[in-house]
Amino acid sequence: MTALRTVTVDGSPVHVLESGTGPAVLMLHGSGPGTTGSGAWATTAQALGTSWHVVAPDQAGFGRTPVPAGSRGGLRLWTEQAAGLMDALGVENYAVVGHSMGGAVALALAAARPRQVTHVVAVATMGAPGAPLSAGLDAVWAAPAGPLGARDMLSRLLHDQALVTESAVAARAAAMEAGAAAFASLFPPPRARWADDLTLSAQTLAGVRAPVLLVHGAEDRVTPLGTAALPLLEHLADVRLFVLGRCGHVPPVEHPHDFRRLLSCFLGRERDH
Repeated sequence: MTALRTVTVDGSPVHVLESGTGPAVLMLHGSGPGTTGSGAWATTAQALGTSWHVVAPDQAGFGRTPVPAGSRGGLRLWTEQAAGLMDALGVENYAVVGHSMGGAVALALAAARPRQVTHVVAVATMGAPGAPLSAGLDAVWAAPAGPLGARDMLSRLLHDQALVTESAVAARAAAMEAGAAAFASLFPPPRARWADDLTLSAQTLAGVRAPVLLVHGAEDRVTPLGTAALPLLEHLADVRLFVLGRCGHVPPVEHPHDFRRLLSCFLGRERDH
């Protein structure tokens, strides 16, 4: 069973896709305009089947989850809201899978909740200390709502341009237009400060006790391998990196079978500490 529901976290509503039963997996989407939890993860959740309890929220400012009154968004809010969501659902232990921005949130959450987070999968992740704002990420955050902006953004996210189909462009354009007002408040220029907000200190990364799997595309132009994933190898105590060739910023879309196999294998490991 897959269900969409709204959960109150610290007095603010969070829209959530939930499916399956069993060990819990919190799945955190990235920061592109029009991104939602269900849009990013529904296919992966379906592939994982019913043996995992998948929780895929719209993070604050995305989809149907508003930014709480008095807040602007940012890493601290998204991390605290993710932790609060799992508390509200009564889930004591869980793995976290995060894409791009969501990867930085996943790593921050693992450092903040070392007793709760059992595994981290950080896909095309942000968060590496000192990582600059790439031209690709700057363009994605700046993409105007509508078909032209959607086409440009998807062409930057994906290495295989055959995946930038008319239906994909239309779906993303509609999602961008629906969320345009909220998104405009999240990453206004100058945008380097928001990339800085999503970088983690060496001290924070040293606090990640859970095993970490980094999955990255060799041709990622949004979070390039050399500045986004490789530096994390120096800072994480229990880490492995899997690089997919001919792959851009969205491995679950460009290499879905490889990604699901990696995910299932890694999450199925018994935690050894």
